[in-house]
Amino acid sequence: MSCKYGIYVHSPWCRTRCPYCAFNVFLDKTADYGRWLSSIRRAWDIESTHFSGLAHSLYFGGGTPSLTPADVIGQLIDDLPLLPGAEVTLETNPGTVDAKALEDMVNVGVNRLSIGIQTFNRSHAKRLGRGHTVDQGLALAQMANTLGFNTWSMDLMFALPHQTESELEEDLAMVLELCPPHISLYGLSIEPNTPFDRAAQSGSLTTPPSEVWRRMYDRIVEALETAGWERYEVSNFARPGHRAIHNEAVWRGGHYAGLGPGAHGFRPSGDRTVGPPNLQQWLEDPTPDVTRPSRHEHAMDRILSTLRHSQGLDLNALRTESGLTIEDQTLRALTATGAVRLVDAHLQLTPDAYPIADGIVRRLIDGLASMDESSVST
Repeated sequence: MSCKYGIYVHSPWCRTRCPYCAFNVFLDKTADYGRWLSSIRRAWDIESTHFSGLAHSLYFGGGTPSLTPADVIGQLIDDLPLLPGAEVTLETNPGTVDAKALEDMVNVGVNRLSIGIQTFNRSHAKRLGRGHTVDQGLALAQMANTLGFNTWSMDLMFALPHQTESELEEDLAMVLELCPPHISLYGLSIEPNTPFDRAAQSGSLTTPPSEVWRRMYDRIVEALETAGWERYEVSNFARPGHRAIHNEAVWRGGHYAGLGPGAHGFRPSGDRTVGPPNLQQWLEDPTPDVTRPSRHEHAMDRILSTLRHSQGLDLNALRTESGLTIEDQTLRALTATGAVRLVDAHLQLTPDAYPIADGIVRRLIDGLASMDESSVST
């Protein structure tokens, strides 16, 4: 029996490491993409026994996948079992590709570009350690509109260290001018054990306070929705017909194969996988670590992944898959605050609650109960 699924491929190399980044990336200007390709193929040989049918999407993430030679990307597109017209996304950093390189990517089968611009402010781009200039970011966004991709997306980051609301307005104006079909929004978070974390602890780096963060988020949402983008996930906005197929499937609890060092996967069996994070170990043996989540862990994963999506948490699927549900007392309390609403057995965030989704997720997880316990009040 076939199962709809996506494939995620992790290309771990970057030219520079951004000081806020906590991803599994490595700096190597002489990366061995041939050996990486061989290990990705071996990783798929393992995963292919757990997936059947054709994948609806292939996502090259990283790292900086746009550093990967186009012929290597093309070989994987040819090797992996994709539906005709499947979405094939390549994460791309400005400064790593020119028009010829992008044309080559289109020719080998990449049909969606995800561009990591983050900001158009030169001072903030420098502080973020981006390995490109603002002009290179503008040039890449302009090329994306003309080179034959089906669609493309731009990353916008806000609540940057020392960022003012007027500087955010300047970034927003540029986004509206470039008019990408899809926008992924990121409020900067300080991740443990990063240079930004150490700077924050020393007091040399500060981010806007929570009330400014909220005003910035609300302002971005207002500007994008007024201009015709739809918010379909807490941090993702799309023009009609331009939602991210791969990511949206994940946000709705879909399955995906994870290939690459440190890449996570979710098999149809319910098993979770993660490739060895150590690059050399993964190159030698890409066999992933496999865990079978407990009922409670599975329920937590479903709440965390699906509540952020506009369709919300499917309570029937939660009950069927985990044997757990949300206790009535918790649902009543959250509904009374106006943070959530129940629509056809889907628990959905209300528009004002999107910025506090993480807190609501924690409330729902705390309210998990066996179905025979769910109506017991305390």
